[in-house]
Amino acid sequence: MRRSMSAAGAAVVLAGLVTAAGPAVAADAKCAPKIQVLGSIGDESYVRDMGRSQGVHDFGAGDLAVGVSGYKPVYWTGTTLHQVPLTDPNVSGRVIAVNAHGLMVGVLHGFDVHTLFTYQVGAAAITPLPDSYAYDDEADVNDAGYVVARSDSGPGAVWKDGQKVRELPVPADAGPGTRITMVTGINNHGDILGMATQDYEVPETGAHLEGTHPVLWPGDGSAARLLAPTMNESYVQDLDESGRIVGYDWSGPWHEYRTWVWEPPIGGPGTSPGGLSSHPYATFEAISPNTNVTVGTAKFHPDEMTLPDQALLRAGSGPVKALPRLAAGGASMADAVSDSDRVGGAAVNAKGKLKPVIWTCATKQAYNPGS
Repeated sequence: MRRSMSAAGAAVVLAGLVTAAGPAVAADAKCAPKIQVLGSIGDESYVRDMGRSQGVHDFGAGDLAVGVSGYKPVYWTGTTLHQVPLTDPNVSGRVIAVNAHGLMVGVLHGFDVHTLFTYQVGAAAITPLPDSYAYDDEADVNDAGYVVARSDSGPGAVWKDGQKVRELPVPADAGPGTRITMVTGINNHGDILGMATQDYEVPETGAHLEGTHPVLWPGDGSAARLLAPTMNESYVQDLDESGRIVGYDWSGPWHEYRTWVWEPPIGGPGTSPGGLSSHPYATFEAISPNTNVTVGTAKFHPDEMTLPDQALLRAGSGPVKALPRLAAGGASMADAVSDSDRVGGAAVNAKGKLKPVIWTCATKQAYNPGS
């Protein structure tokens, strides 16, 4: 996260791209709902449930969005694509998250390369993060510049200004053989979200203890704690400024996904608001910081593909609705949502190409597929 330019230079580059963090911005009542197709490069293939070649993963301030194109880490201003500068042209990667000041966190993959990096909009180079782990493609950054992810040495960790500043402990009430397997989110209050997995054989009995629990490291400095899991494996994906957590329940090799929400104050097991009437399974991938809009993807079992995947949206406490496809019969998926009612993801066009897209005024476009 160390800048490679002067503060004055950074201010010039950022002018018009990002602004200081502020209150939630409501959707413009006069905006035109549409699917915005962004600039793209390289491979535009689409293979379900594999690493995607294209897509928007997060929103910054103004018209800044970040993600992946042609398996490379990129960002967009409006629909214009910008590549994150890399010293090795053979590595692949993606930008996972960005804060309100244009500070991004991403991952790189290549031969003997699996690392996290930060990048400031307009900088000449990325900053690799020491002892970082990028195999799961999960990380986040808040507006204070704190980056969270799993570390290569094992526990979850926090980085600031390019240096690791804190490790995230396993909750004291976790059973033996429990380790942190993923760190997925941080909000501006400093609450950190992740997952812990137990895999332990009791020496005296040979009993095998296993399971996955969501973990919350509260921003107020209180002790880390396990959250009540779903009936199967709980994959927590994101949290908002109120502490609301979204994710999904996953029941193993049958690809059975179910949306899940843990409402604040966190304490109970959470609930599932369901999915689309057109698809049996669904995930929640992201929640807006302040407006309680959640997005994700509706799915079928890969062996029973009655319909392609479809991006979905839930506004507040209402029903889960579909977002329109880019082309009839083309798959779509949603991975990011902003307070300004923009949803980011990817969609297959009429030529079968996967494109990075943004649904503008998304709640106005959402519909019940059964209507």
